Amino acid sequence: MRAALFVTCVNDALYPRTGIAVVRLLERLGMDVDFPAAQSCCGQPQYNTGYRHETEPLMRRTARAFAGHEFVVTPSGSCAAMIREHYPRIGRKAAAEGRGGELAEAAASLAPRVYELTEFLVDVLGVTDVGAYFPHTVTYHPSCHGLRGLGLGDRPSRLLAAVKGLDLVELPGAEECCGFGGTFAVKNPDVSTAMGADKMAAAAGTGAQVLCGADNSCLAHLDGLLRRADSPMRTLHLAEILAATEEEPLP
Repeated sequence: MRAALFVTCVNDALYPRTGIAVVRLLERLGMDVDFPAAQSCCGQPQYNTGYRHETEPLMRRTARAFAGHEFVVTPSGSCAAMIREHYPRIGRKAAAEGRGGELAEAAASLAPRVYELTEFLVDVLGVTDVGAYFPHTVTYHPSCHGLRGLGLGDRPSRLLAAVKGLDLVELPGAEECCGFGGTFAVKNPDVSTAMGADKMAAAAGTGAQVLCGADNSCLAHLDGLLRRADSPMRTLHLAEILAATEEEPLP
């Protein structure tokens, strides 16, 4: 079975280890992984800020980059939700404006083939125990796009619970937003910081060593707050935990 990795621009620029971890993990599970070099930003920052027409070239580029791939896997719930929820809306609006059905067709072709990493593992590959080893106490923050947009439910926690050596502790108020919200953090920094501080306090109260998530954008927001507070807790993408084994532990 083959899959294409949609690494996302945030991971490519700031968290390349997450993309490497996804490849290691999927290959360990018997997958062949392709990386289409033509991929770029999916257009989420532009769309979230109200620039729908400026999003369209990035939508076309993304659809072309992953044409022909049966499965497109991404370690980002927000980018998966962008393609699955918003690309069809962009296509419908373009058609309603009399600009043809090209974008709607592109969205209809790509959206059903895009999977966030945890739903691909659980729903497509049918696994929860991926052979990982991570001897640390972990608490999991479900980002809003994964929780509400994709409905990931307990998939991430089921994967974490099966990791050898890992002690998973529940995060109080887990369903509450961390305050990042993409461009929301830029437009409303004070509110964003206050929301992040609440999430950080809840995470610290668990006694966990690691605050885990499935979206590095949200983790970047929380990591900044934790560092400013001199917290010993570290943030880590779920893919990096799942990729770690006793033979090849996380650096």
